[in-house]
Amino acid sequence: MSSVSPDKRRKMESALSQLKKFTVVVADTGDFNAIDEYKPQDATTNPSLILAAAKMPEYQNLLDQAIKYGIANGGTEEEQVANTMDKLFVSFGLEILKKVPGRVSTEVDARLSFDKDAMVTRALKLISLYEEAGIKKERVLIKLSSTWEGIQAGKELEEKHGVHCNMTLLFSFAQAVACAEAKVTLISPFVGRILDWHKENSDRKSFEPHEDPGVLSVTKIFNYYKKFGYSTVVMGASFRNTGEVKALAGCDLLTISPGLLAELSQDHSAITAMLTKACDLEKIHLDEKAFRWQHNEDRMAVEKLSDGIRKFAADAVKLETMIRWRHDHSLRSGALLFF
Repeated sequence: MSSVSPDKRRKMESALSQLKKFTVVVADTGDFNAIDEYKPQDATTNPSLILAAAKMPEYQNLLDQAIKYGIANGGTEEEQVANTMDKLFVSFGLEILKKVPGRVSTEVDARLSFDKDAMVTRALKLISLYEEAGIKKERVLIKLSSTWEGIQAGKELEEKHGVHCNMTLLFSFAQAVACAEAKVTLISPFVGRILDWHKENSDRKSFEPHEDPGVLSVTKIFNYYKKFGYSTVVMGASFRNTGEVKALAGCDLLTISPGLLAELSQDHSAITAMLTKACDLEKIHLDEKAFRWQHNEDRMAVEKLSDGIRKFAADAVKLETMIRWRHDHSLRSGALLFF
């Protein structure tokens, strides 16, 4: 028998190991080489993370392979660049899936955030690329912006195509309710970006974890979902510090950057489940008009959703510019045409 007491054993455990007992830990990164150390269940990516990873020397082969694919599939230059983008996102996803036992989230272009049909089409194309590589759709979550159109795209993908969706850029309770009613698989409420807004728009510049507005938002959503038995699960995202992460221990999933995962792995403070599922809210229903009104009433959510879409779109443009330069260079040199 072990002579180590339960209390001492817990103190020896890292905060990350303890957190995994209450919550599914997900790595928020496009740098799949950073995943091995922390053994997350799933991983998430977005255009900004893929852009950062695509600039790293160790991932240039994925960029070159994606450009080869784009050229080989022909079409106009715009079509080749679009095909290259899709292939690149999936290529990173495929590498990540070699390192996690669960799922990877791959994002639809944020510039389609207000076009339901275009989001559905792009999502199905991404799924087809995964399936061509031998990955079943059950291991992929399609990330969509939580606009009304994005939520309806998620509903259609889930109901008609069996494609699981991760609704991102979620800041308001109205967005969360609409996602639950659409029966999407998962939502990603953004903790840190809510905190950022409150710091920028109030005299208060610091918050304890238990009063952090992002933590409070996710707690409210989680408790509401559990009270009314929604199948949609909650994955807190966009953390600014480990205090926010610890305050949400017990949430269904938390997606955490490698930097914060490293801090948690070196932290040996005790972690307990913080979310109680207690909720005194009444159940509400939101049609499109009610959704738009309630979301519009939340200034923070309106500003952060539009800002998030713009930033993801801007990084997609930067990535396209990088691809276009490499694409043009490869056509001139012929270096990538022989494979």
